[in-house]
Amino acid sequence: MKAISLHNLFFLILFIFGSGIYAQEKEKVDIQSGYLERRPDFPDAAIYTKDETGQVYIVHEGIEMWCDQAFVYIKNNFVKAYGDVRLTQGDTISLRSKYAEYNGNTQFAFASGDVVLTEPKTTLESDTIYFDRVKQQAYYRSGGTVRDTASVLTSKSGRYFAESKKYQFLSDVKIVNPKYTVNSNQLDFFSESGAAYLYGPSTIVSESSTVYCERGYYDTRGDTGYFVKNSKIDYENRTLYGDSIFFDRNKSFASATNNIKVLDTMNKSVVRGHYAEVFRAKDSVFITKRAVAITVQDNDSIYVHADTLQITGKPDNRILKGFYKARMFKPGKLKAEPMSGKCDSIYVDEKRGITKLLRNPVLWSGENQMTGDTIHLISDTLTDKLDTLKVFNNAFLIQKDSMGFNQVKGERLIGLFTNNELDTVNINKNTQVIYYSRNDKEELIGIDNTVSSSIQMYLEDQQITGVRFIKKATGKVYPPSMLPENARLLPGFNWRGDERLFSVEDLFKGKPKPKLPKITGIPLPKDEGEFFEEVPDDEINLPKESKLSPKDLQARPSDPKPETQESETEQKATE
Repeated sequence: MKAISLHNLFFLILFIFGSGIYAQEKEKVDIQSGYLERRPDFPDAAIYTKDETGQVYIVHEGIEMWCDQAFVYIKNNFVKAYGDVRLTQGDTISLRSKYAEYNGNTQFAFASGDVVLTEPKTTLESDTIYFDRVKQQAYYRSGGTVRDTASVLTSKSGRYFAESKKYQFLSDVKIVNPKYTVNSNQLDFFSESGAAYLYGPSTIVSESSTVYCERGYYDTRGDTGYFVKNSKIDYENRTLYGDSIFFDRNKSFASATNNIKVLDTMNKSVVRGHYAEVFRAKDSVFITKRAVAITVQDNDSIYVHADTLQITGKPDNRILKGFYKARMFKPGKLKAEPMSGKCDSIYVDEKRGITKLLRNPVLWSGENQMTGDTIHLISDTLTDKLDTLKVFNNAFLIQKDSMGFNQVKGERLIGLFTNNELDTVNINKNTQVIYYSRNDKEELIGIDNTVSSSIQMYLEDQQITGVRFIKKATGKVYPPSMLPENARLLPGFNWRGDERLFSVEDLFKGKPKPKLPKITGIPLPKDEGEFFEEVPDDEINLPKESKLSPKDLQARPSDPKPETQESETEQKATE
């Protein structure tokens, strides 16, 4: 190895240490215009005042400053500016105030007195603003207002990130727009796009709706939003819940995904499913994926399910339509049997109190199975109790007996209810009966096989207790041994007892569970660290001439803290 001479070693050491000295030396602020004076009472300051050519003009490493008067402390590389102060950084940031300080060594600025920070899309107004040029961040803690092309945002504390053009508002955040008002615990606002991210309990209130979420996104210029975490939308008399909600104010439209619920407060009803669309202007709701509507009738719940449910109409005239594989279920009270039905589609008019089962319908009232081309259930709109049952065309009533099936068929069936229980059934035109007649001891007397123009049946506890024939044509009561098995079923007989619903869960019996999409969440912002770093008082680079104290450049316990990904992880770990 070749030895290094003492001469070369000296220059090497000089180069290394000399480079360090020059690297640590900061560029001095440059005063380019202004009237210079010295005052005995400010021996360390060069005082510059505006003259006939204009304001005092100072530059330093990419910023320009104008003011009416500047106290420049050359030794500390520090400037105090007074009167119509303006500080600009290229074409990205402009800061105006009545007073400002600038530290050339730390590139840290402080402004107070009617402060206005302007960037290409917004203006920020506050009493005081701190601006760290190294971090490219501005901060206020005494309340601020941001004016955007569409809205005005206010908060107790806030921070501006120049590189990402993001505002982070903390504590008592509020957006006022001609169409709505937003309130939030924390809001991140991107000035270029107008995108606002909401964190913590937040609301968006307008004349027609109120949105609530604990994590959400809102396009303040496009008036669309996406909300997750305990999200809901309140309309005048309807509330939409869901794991995620999309909202478009321009179209008066909202959609919800996964575990959705639409609550109708006026009509005491709720609709559940896993996907819903609400068109507020049209008073229309569309629900699918295990959709079920639940209404309260006579202090009891009625469940309606179909592959797709649609609810339309004003609050006082709601219409429910269920399409494809529709089912309904009404639990029984006390000892009463439940009522249930199946059909291809269902129609419910709440104002008229009518429910229509359409296309291949079947209805069970207790042990009675009724089929026909169309079935109508009519309720008393004053008492909310079932009043009348109507079966149109090919009416067929079947009730299972221990020895077979009681059967009545005809063109039309009309049933009457008392206290929501079917107690009288009238079947008209070309009626036929097969009825297992029993005595008081429930012993079989015979099998009645009769044809008549019309028949009236009486029921007690949902069981047939008597049959009355009107204009009886032919028929008689046969001993069981005299009526063969193949004659004991009327033409068109179709027992569908295995389809009967006995519980709410049976509404979905035989149907596959829907595949739910994975909700795209809104992540918490990354941890940007504190604006003021934890530095001991004696290590803070603050000239003695500054109006600030070291405490002003430190985080305070009262300063609100932003939610971050890290804090959420810690929270989950402790749950």
